[in-house]
Amino acid sequence: MPAGYAVHVEHSRGRRVPEIPHPYRNDFQRDRDRVIHARAFRRLEDKTQVFTRRYSDHFRNRLTHTIEVAQITRTVAAALDLNVDLAEALALVHDLGHPPFGHAGEKALDAAMRSHGLFFDHNLHALRIVEDFEQRYAAFRGLNLTFEVREGIIKHSRDYDAGTHPELAEYLLDQRPPLEAQLIDLTDEIGYNTADLDDGYEAHLLTLDQIRAGVPVFERFFREVEQAYPKVSPKLQFNEALKGVFNRLAVDLITNTQARVQQSGIRTLSDVRAHQDRIAAFSPEVEAERRQIKDFLYQNLYYSPSLAEEKDDAERIVTDLFAFWMQNPSALPQQYQEKADQESLPRVVCDYIAGMTDHFIIEQYEKHCGSAR
Repeated sequence: MPAGYAVHVEHSRGRRVPEIPHPYRNDFQRDRDRVIHARAFRRLEDKTQVFTRRYSDHFRNRLTHTIEVAQITRTVAAALDLNVDLAEALALVHDLGHPPFGHAGEKALDAAMRSHGLFFDHNLHALRIVEDFEQRYAAFRGLNLTFEVREGIIKHSRDYDAGTHPELAEYLLDQRPPLEAQLIDLTDEIGYNTADLDDGYEAHLLTLDQIRAGVPVFERFFREVEQAYPKVSPKLQFNEALKGVFNRLAVDLITNTQARVQQSGIRTLSDVRAHQDRIAAFSPEVEAERRQIKDFLYQNLYYSPSLAEEKDDAERIVTDLFAFWMQNPSALPQQYQEKADQESLPRVVCDYIAGMTDHFIIEQYEKHCGSAR
């Protein structure tokens, strides 16, 4: 039984379209399963996380990253006596709105939209996907997810203002999200910070000496590993040290959030929602270590000259295709041409591009604009 401050499925605010209860799955379990079976979820397999397959088929993509975050989230949520089903559903859906080519693609798509006075936000796009784009059911559009999952999609990583986003007013924007949603941005950080160190090392874009010198928490664990396993290969020593970092982040998130719950006198979900700050957090010491890891990755990996050409290609492909369909809307698929009768053309073009996989957008670029390389 989840704690009093957790979300209890029997108290869910429900779905837009009421449904008959399932005989052996609760509503959050059904939401989790609907996300997993969505077309947008399957497309994550061919969307870049950091590295394209030019480096290796072993590196994370959006799908494998999402699965890893779901695993971390289940563990942390269970340790905190939260609703594991809801937390897992939110972890599985948290990256559904990302466009192709990772952050480079998102940057280019947002810039293209801003030239038309609009913007791209992957959280809001994920909400559009589950509310409208997925069409699997005769009784309703979208996935008809519970309020709590839809709320978590938009509120897990940032706060939105009702004045700026009146279309989101139903999501209690003046209140904090439940702890299950608050966890997601933090378990996401644990997942990609450690995974990107791993993939960067495997890709030979980061050296062991670089990581040891630039990430003090890793260095501390590496020294312990050298003493415990002096004869194993450097790669296995690296793996053990990285596991130490991973465990430190996860354990600290659990213990510090538990302490903050107790110190704040949190007893109910209403207490969580009314609290002035988010409750889920790393301790100050580990938060500083997390920032060091992230800063190191930005300085030495994400902006690496070795990845610059791919990023430039990604931004060019997204920018040029956006411009092409703005100038040639008749070249859009028929369903998107029809959508343009009800919505602005920039938004329709944005929706089309955001849903693409890396492979498909390159195919479209070569069809309409010429060679992608």
